[in-house]
Amino acid sequence: MTAPTLPAATAVEIVRLAGNIGAEIRGVDAGSPLADDTAATVRQALLDHKVVFLRDQILTYDTQVAFARRLGDVTLGHPIFESHGKEPLREEMDSHKGMRANHWHTDLTFVDRPPAFTILYGVVIPPVGGDTIWANTETAYAGLPPELRDLADRLRIVHSNDSDYAAIYEREGATDAAVRALHESMLSKVFETEHPAVRVHPETGNRSLLLGGFAVSVSGYPRQAGRDLIRVLQEHVTRPENTVRWKWRAGDLAIWDNRATQHYAVFDYGDQHRRGERLTVAGDVPIGPDGRPSLPLRGDATHYYLGSST
Repeated sequence: MTAPTLPAATAVEIVRLAGNIGAEIRGVDAGSPLADDTAATVRQALLDHKVVFLRDQILTYDTQVAFARRLGDVTLGHPIFESHGKEPLREEMDSHKGMRANHWHTDLTFVDRPPAFTILYGVVIPPVGGDTIWANTETAYAGLPPELRDLADRLRIVHSNDSDYAAIYEREGATDAAVRALHESMLSKVFETEHPAVRVHPETGNRSLLLGGFAVSVSGYPRQAGRDLIRVLQEHVTRPENTVRWKWRAGDLAIWDNRATQHYAVFDYGDQHRRGERLTVAGDVPIGPDGRPSLPLRGDATHYYLGSST
């Protein structure tokens, strides 16, 4: 008897979006259990392209968490903001609640173990605007002049949630009560961590710049000199050739390697509603080219990393 013919598995297609960063993955349903080879393909695409996008996804909290767990242990939604009841691993990025990430940053670098991967599901998207831009911090490092690269390899930078990033919320909060409340909550607990300015990726061995909006000072340098150094290095990260810009549709899923990127959510949609649902996958302690790990200076984020056991 002839064995029945099983339907062929959907082929996974990876389409590059820009020269140095970004790809769309087609043929993957993140709401269904992933085969091992599909999960491996997604992870490799993340390592290769730094940020990947899946269109037309239908996800519940449970299926989103199950997908994230194929990439690693899932943290709590945020190290500072209170977790959401029965959905403690998810953080709402809701513009009507003051949540706007309109500043270049790498997620949560004020703690000693920033996320390895971030997963953002687009739920409510404004009709115009609300794009997100990502930058490749590995190509930014590689493109530094040799003398500046050598200096960066030796620098240590302090990151804090009490930073220019928080100052933006403070300024916008003067006219927006939701933003003001979020800013006050953001500073209810202060974290500071000294990271290497250049981290070595634990999976690829590549070097990248670890900077962004939470970077506040350079260890061993006067404050203004340190800020000038951060600015010079940061300008290399956000050069257009290091970036990709994504125009969201509801149902889009973006996943990025937080160890090799920065991103900026463009706030150009006025009072229109924008809401995403974010999960973060636990990372490791960054290590510099000299082998020195990051050093926590203030605050204990242990509870945040234990989210995977919730």
